[in-house]
Amino acid sequence: MATRAARRDILPPAAPGGAALQHGPWNSARRLSRGLAAVERFLGDAGFDRMPWLAVAFGAGIAVWFALPAPGYWLALMVACGGLSAGFAAALGSYGRYPYLRLSGIVVPLVVAAGCGSVWARSHFVGAAPIAAPGVATLTGTVLAVETQPAQARSRLVLATREPGGERAIRVRINLADAIGSADGLHAGQVVRFRARLMPPAPPMLPGAYNFARTAWFKGLAATGTALEAPKIVDEGGAAPWLGSASRRISSHIREQLEHRQAGIAAALATGDVGGIVGADAQAMRDAGLAHLLSISGLHVSAVIGAVYFVSLRLLALWPWLALRVRLPVVGAGFGAFAGVGYTLLTGAQVPTVRSCIGALLVLMALALGREPLSLRMLAVAAFLVMLLWPEAVAGPSFQMSFAAVLAIIALSGAGPVRRFLTPREEGLGVRALRHLALVLLTGFVIEFALMPIGLYHFHRAGIYGAFANVVAIPLTTLVIMPSVLCGLLLDLVSMGAPAWWIAGHAIAGLNGLAHWVASRPGAVTVIPAMAGTAFALFIGGGLWFGLWSGKVRWFGLAPAVLGAVLVATARPPDLLISGDGRHVGLLSKEADALFVLRPSRSDFVRDNLVEIAGMSGTPTSLVSLPGADCNRDTCVITLTRGERDWQLLLTRSRDAVPERALAAACERVDLVISDRWLPRSCRPRWLKVDRRLLQHTGGLAIDLANARVSSVADSEGRHGWWRGAEDRQPSRPAVSASASAAP
Repeated sequence: MATRAARRDILPPAAPGGAALQHGPWNSARRLSRGLAAVERFLGDAGFDRMPWLAVAFGAGIAVWFALPAPGYWLALMVACGGLSAGFAAALGSYGRYPYLRLSGIVVPLVVAAGCGSVWARSHFVGAAPIAAPGVATLTGTVLAVETQPAQARSRLVLATREPGGERAIRVRINLADAIGSADGLHAGQVVRFRARLMPPAPPMLPGAYNFARTAWFKGLAATGTALEAPKIVDEGGAAPWLGSASRRISSHIREQLEHRQAGIAAALATGDVGGIVGADAQAMRDAGLAHLLSISGLHVSAVIGAVYFVSLRLLALWPWLALRVRLPVVGAGFGAFAGVGYTLLTGAQVPTVRSCIGALLVLMALALGREPLSLRMLAVAAFLVMLLWPEAVAGPSFQMSFAAVLAIIALSGAGPVRRFLTPREEGLGVRALRHLALVLLTGFVIEFALMPIGLYHFHRAGIYGAFANVVAIPLTTLVIMPSVLCGLLLDLVSMGAPAWWIAGHAIAGLNGLAHWVASRPGAVTVIPAMAGTAFALFIGGGLWFGLWSGKVRWFGLAPAVLGAVLVATARPPDLLISGDGRHVGLLSKEADALFVLRPSRSDFVRDNLVEIAGMSGTPTSLVSLPGADCNRDTCVITLTRGERDWQLLLTRSRDAVPERALAAACERVDLVISDRWLPRSCRPRWLKVDRRLLQHTGGLAIDLANARVSSVADSEGRHGWWRGAEDRQPSRPAVSASASAAP
């Protein structure tokens, strides 16, 4: 007590409020510590798993690279991520705990930057600038790949050659029609010469359409074209690659054993050769939700690996000496891995197949180690490996659908009600079978629900009865068709494969009949206009939130998904669709519920693009038959009522010379002029002039007259390599906006 009194006498008196000032920083630090602890506790309770979220961050960096328009934006993103990480590191430097916060604040931004940098680097190193212009040339090149497509009566060659008129080494893809020549004697390694018509890889025809130019860029293709004569072999080169020739021989043998339509599907399952599938059958499979059966994916690789694993395990167990001394699951996993890798190589080692093989090998590794075979961490490791090797796959539907389906299965299997539903109990065999059938149906519905936004975004259509169809189609494919095709191939070595081929033929016919029946049901297919990227991002974000969290917090993922659904439901299709060359114009008439086109085309590609982007079904109608259209040989003048006003449109139909004075007078009387030619400067419509001069910078256009809004292909392509091509194209938005602002 005396010591305390003496100390009080020695210390100077405290100023008013001095205690509060002395403890202010300490209180602030304590409040910050409590806040950090609360966030850390939330992350721990919600099941924050590091590896899945790091995979999501890496994929997000790749996706943002595709979304941002120019290198300056990509560099700014990476710098911002680095600054954010450094800021978190400085803020959390005095707090030694909080591992979840450290990961999310320091590591995640760096992984986002790494994802952006990886796809940028791959684009730089593998991208091939397209040829400058279309033309006809004599090509001499080395065959890299040969793909037969009997359903289209053609073959497809990939050549390494020189750019016509230049010294640049390029890779081209050439279609060789059966009427021109046969590819039977061609194989990789040969040097061939022939004349061909070449053109740069086609950009999207319309905003939201398929972007073949981007696909070709990452495949290193500088041109595509059509052979004008049969290739002449200049040099035989070495022997044909064993795997490629074996795959072609197997496909050819299957076509000899089965009817044409059945053989195409059987060859696709055995070797990945989808060139023999009839177009109507392929479309029916897509509309029925069975398209995944036609491309070698996780289902096929898993079926092969699972069958080899199960059979080898059973056979090895018959050898007591080995069973007592060796862990048979490890040996069985080795046989399964060998079969999976061999099947992947035999089917061409395409990116989806390699991705599926990686996932299956990770499952085998987990089984061999006694770990959980299907988990978020396993899925994240597989996704990381794929994105490191092929970061561009993130933008494609195959990658998105594959991992979305597996994520949906993992999330469903980990849900408490499902676990309780599958808890073993005393019951009869029939009741147990019904319970498992109910789970299969539920899984199918969940997968279809998860994949529908992806299908609608990329293909603008999706089947809604796929859950029911897959209940029959998946067991039929994995338990009957694939084993019978394999048995037929093996038994044909001793000329005894006829029974197996009979079973395979009837099973494939049943699968094909099921696809056509389901696709023809009323309401089997949902068709929408091109989905906005914002709505798709909301769907993806909501799905990832729902799949990666655990507990009640996962239900917050429904909010962005519902908002995305609202945006899709309220989206208006464009009034006008204009192709990048200006030749093809589609006008959507809400009054007639039909799509009218300026020039009817024999091309399925043109027709399908117009119909899909407009969100219509059926066959387009000629614009001449539109009520109120005033058309002659050279032009069409149309009046449309949109947005509480009348719009006058002038569309050119021919390329005949028109007096400039008459054309200028006609342009002054309309709001919008659309032409596939270069129009003179004297043509000045009241709102917008769409001619070859504008379209060479913007690409295809989608015009919403009610809101006076113009969307172009260039808006979504920015300054990525596949869009710039031989010239540095500028984004279209400034020019279009300037025109749009003049709308009365």
